Amino acid sequence: MSDDSRGREAHHETSNISHRKSKDAQHDLNDGPRQDAESDGELDNGHNGITTPQTDEEGLPPASIKPRSNSSEIQPEVTYPEGGLRAWLVVFGSFCGMLASFGLMNIVGTFQAYLSTHQLANASPSAVGWIFSIYVFLAFGCGLQIGPVFDRKGPRWLVFAGTVCIVVGVIGVGNSTQFWHFVLTFSILGGVGTSLIFTPAIGAITHFFSRRRGLATGLVATGGSFGGIIFPLALEALFPKVGFAWSCRLLALIFLVLLIVANLLIRTRLPPKVGGSVWPDFRIFGDVTFALTTAGVFFLEWGLFVPLSFISSYALANGVNTTFSYQLLAVLNAGSVFGRAVPGWMADRFGRFNTMIMACFLCLVSVLGIWLNVEGSVAGLCVFGVLFGFASGSNISLTPACMGQLCKPEVFGRWYGTMYTVVSIGSVSSSSNIYLLCKGELLTSEKNLGVSQGYLLQGKSSPATRETTGA
Repeated sequence: MSDDSRGREAHHETSNISHRKSKDAQHDLNDGPRQDAESDGELDNGHNGITTPQTDEEGLPPASIKPRSNSSEIQPEVTYPEGGLRAWLVVFGSFCGMLASFGLMNIVGTFQAYLSTHQLANASPSAVGWIFSIYVFLAFGCGLQIGPVFDRKGPRWLVFAGTVCIVVGVIGVGNSTQFWHFVLTFSILGGVGTSLIFTPAIGAITHFFSRRRGLATGLVATGGSFGGIIFPLALEALFPKVGFAWSCRLLALIFLVLLIVANLLIRTRLPPKVGGSVWPDFRIFGDVTFALTTAGVFFLEWGLFVPLSFISSYALANGVNTTFSYQLLAVLNAGSVFGRAVPGWMADRFGRFNTMIMACFLCLVSVLGIWLNVEGSVAGLCVFGVLFGFASGSNISLTPACMGQLCKPEVFGRWYGTMYTVVSIGSVSSSSNIYLLCKGELLTSEKNLGVSQGYLLQGKSSPATRETTGA
């Protein structure tokens, strides 16, 4: 065979091999990857080391397969509506929940004054005070368990249980006559019910707002301020007309209507954390930022509860008439309406923690610069009430916004509830310490106790205390 013949045959054989390879490749493209490639993740073509990448389970071409990396790279970024009908309906539902739950908290002073002169007239002021101290402790402290349940199960059953506790508790208060009756109805049922409403109402906002979270939380928190204006004045008008029992029943009816709205509108949007537990976890205090923030809010509440508890006593000690002295709480709550909404709006623009620091400084100025210098001036007390109400009201709206910067929405309930469990100790102990400093156990009447507290806040001793102790 000539060289030309051998060359033509070799060329023809090469062409056939190329044609067969082209057909095989076209066959592979039409029929998809082979079964062994699907199971083993790659296809080994003989001994030449060439591998074919595995397609994904939806049959997409290799270029569409996501890279195998850590979960933080493949998880979609969380987005927030920052508004819209559904989001603002959640805000309104949370507002109604706060109007009922924190409205109950803001009538503590009215109930305490009435019970001390009627059903519990023979009990000591300290004993009556324990009813409301237990209430405040449970209202904030139960978040330790309620927060994780909210993260895992959502708000529906929590808000429903809170509705039952508050409505039944307030009706029970109207029928109570003994000390333990009030502890059961107001302290336990009311305190647990407040926490069951309060924690989901704030937590649900984090599912819909991030950039505007301060404003949304501030609007929700104004519900408590409106409750502090409306309900004490309404009860003072109802007590002499329909009696204590029917006043409580009417209040329970109002709470029921508000909480029905809260049950219908409070919702969450983001899925719960996979594998999340419903039990408290104190390991989160290992986060230094969270631990320091909790300590800061603890001392903030520890200080704020002193003016809130004793502003009326201070006015009485300086000769202000009884009616206006108790109405100072309404003046203070009127200031806090703006103090919860406006700082929330500011926080979204100037920073949540920055705005909280400014609010704390304004509280300090109002107490040291105005309150302790106005004595019996009605105008001065009004100015202090509005200014301190504005500054202190920001605490309720800014604290959740600050906490939201430290954790993800799916664990917000746990972090927020755990923090307020610690804060609840400060809320209770601040008033108790002032009472002990006033030597309340040496005083014989609630009136003298209030006067003594007022003189103490002026840096003086009251005539009643000087007479008793010889000071």
